[in-house]
Amino acid sequence: MTTPSALYKQFIDWIGDGTGLPDTILHIHAGLAVLMLARVVTRRSLGSLVPLSVVVAAEAFNEIMDRLYYGSWRWSDTLGDIANTLFWPLVICLGIRLRPLLHRRGL
Repeated sequence: MTTPSALYKQFIDWIGDGTGLPDTILHIHAGLAVLMLARVVTRRSLGSLVPLSVVVAAEAFNEIMDRLYYGSWRWSDTLGDIANTLFWPLVICLGIRLRPLLHRRGL
């Protein structure tokens, strides 16, 4: 019987093989795609913490599934994946949240 983590790993490998993109780039694209999808579904601004929280939850799920599949944390891989997935969604969220503050100060 195939475990859920093994099925998830096969699905992720299928995406990587199908696109030909390296894992790093896939994490960047996935983070942005989840952010946009969460924004559309929740109808919340990209400056809201709601879409960003969805990205964090999706990345946590991904890393937990990796942990279950491999049987241990692979910290160098895990931390890099987290950074690549969350960097641009976090920058976008902070940029939109800070825009009114910067506008009021005339910057």
